Amino acid sequence: MAFALLSTYSSSAAAITTALLPPHHNYRRFRSGDTTLPRRSLLLLSTSLSLSTAINPPPSPASPSPDTTITDRVFIDFSICPTNFLPNRESTDDGSDSLLCSDSVLLGRLVIGLYGHLVPITVSNFKSMCTGSCGSSYKGTLVHKIFPGQFFLAGRQGRRDKGEVRPPLQLPRNTESVKSDSFLLSHSRGGVVSLCLSENDDDDDLKLDPDYHNVEFLITTGPGPCPQLDSKNIVFGTVLEGLDVVAAISSTPTYKPSERIRQFNDLAKFLGDERAQNARTIWNRPLQTVYISGCGELKVAKPSLSPTLP
Repeated sequence: MAFALLSTYSSSAAAITTALLPPHHNYRRFRSGDTTLPRRSLLLLSTSLSLSTAINPPPSPASPSPDTTITDRVFIDFSICPTNFLPNRESTDDGSDSLLCSDSVLLGRLVIGLYGHLVPITVSNFKSMCTGSCGSSYKGTLVHKIFPGQFFLAGRQGRRDKGEVRPPLQLPRNTESVKSDSFLLSHSRGGVVSLCLSENDDDDDLKLDPDYHNVEFLITTGPGPCPQLDSKNIVFGTVLEGLDVVAAISSTPTYKPSERIRQFNDLAKFLGDERAQNARTIWNRPLQTVYISGCGELKVAKPSLSPTLP
């Protein structure tokens, strides 16, 4: 049918062109059986085909999806001190771990699956911090920021007597933080485990140290996604067990400044007052001491799981 319509159109166009142009006018024709196309019609047809190709380009081959095979599993135990805001402990810079408080309550255990094929250096460093094989550990350190309905932060570096991570010196440098392939996964749901880059709040003095290694991490709490974290932090794992523990941490009361304090802080920041940033460090800090009471690697017979998780 399309060919018949084209033939009819071509014959009509040729007849009109022949009638309008003088006999001596020179134009070229294309014959295919009984079909005659004038030169102007050929040009119009060629242009139409070119525009159609430009508007509807052929589909490009799909890029391979990130490899989210779970190669390793670790556990993290979280506890809470109902009566203390600051850690109740003596200085432990010698490396020993003591209880943050005497009346702590175990919140529960997270089992985290790690994407060792996607970001092997990030996963290896995280495992070393969980086992303590790098000379430092997450054990006995605080969950220092909670953003209800979004995520919480842990693993901030600093002084052990303040419940912060002792700076690890035996970790390899993480070059994955500058590779675009490391940022392919999104924070699409609760239970996503990510290396903090944009949300990292380690002191600037530590970050300027040539031996600095970033080990601060975040876990999304849900129920919705956190698109503001995408392409800025490295997703390297997911919570396999313990989402109820994540929800319990997310519901912990935090310090929230009043709107008037926020306005004064914004003005001070605009004027370049360094105290504005110092004041912000206590915003969203839990009013109860939530900390990592234990962590380590889970040895299983077959640690690898098929990449079925986002």
